Amino acid sequence: PTDFHLLVPKLEVKEGDAVKAGSVLFHDKSNPAVKFSSPVSGTVVSIHRGERRVIREVVIKADAEQAYEQFRAGDPARMDRDQIVSLILAAGLWPAIRQRPYDVIASPAGIPKSVFVSAFDTAPLAPDYDFLIKGSEADFQAGIDVLARLTPGTVHVNISDEYPASSAFSRARNARVNYFRGPHPAGNPGVQIHHIDPVNKGEVVWTVGPQEVIMIGRLFMNGIYDASKVVAITGSEVLKARYFKLIKGACVKD
Repeated sequence: PTDFHLLVPKLEVKEGDAVKAGSVLFHDKSNPAVKFSSPVSGTVVSIHRGERRVIREVVIKADAEQAYEQFRAGDPARMDRDQIVSLILAAGLWPAIRQRPYDVIASPAGIPKSVFVSAFDTAPLAPDYDFLIKGSEADFQAGIDVLARLTPGTVHVNISDEYPASSAFSRARNARVNYFRGPHPAGNPGVQIHHIDPVNKGEVVWTVGPQEVIMIGRLFMNGIYDASKVVAITGSEVLKARYFKLIKGACVKD
């Protein structure tokens, strides 16, 4: 919960409860519609609290074989905006959508003037985003189709000018593809918003990461909250830098 600015979590589970991937763990106390779901099926083994009993961590022992909550999948082109928002909220995927200014969880009642997806990272030791989504191209496009229904404006997919034309990002439909070049922080959404669609007083812009776009796409295609993703383990202290495919929130020991 501490990863989200201004969030006051209210638990919906207790230690010993069995959960599925997509079961609600807690919600935002100030906005109960914004829910946070378990990325795995398993058992809640502990709830760690800090000062004044602030919830710091919910620990789940995952099952060997995953079981999923079933949501009603659908074609976003055949759904109205309220239905799309309700499905994302119900599955606990709404926190993946951030709002600028302030980089907070987007308000479900808000209407963004545009949505930004930064599909490259210029930070040192950053992963290759084209590699991260390999095999999930259809899910990514489905997620873009969903985001396009949430704004009257444009979905901007921002990529490096070094990406090949065959990249899933380069071929994104229902969106405007923008090419960037230059050193860090060219890959930061804030820089991209400044150059393409600056936020004026009273306006908001939403941002979503590429792998979160994929999770949203999977929800609408398959009716499940599939939180699997690829991360890069890098740095001077890493003996063998590599990519890992894991479940969001996993604790990895190697």
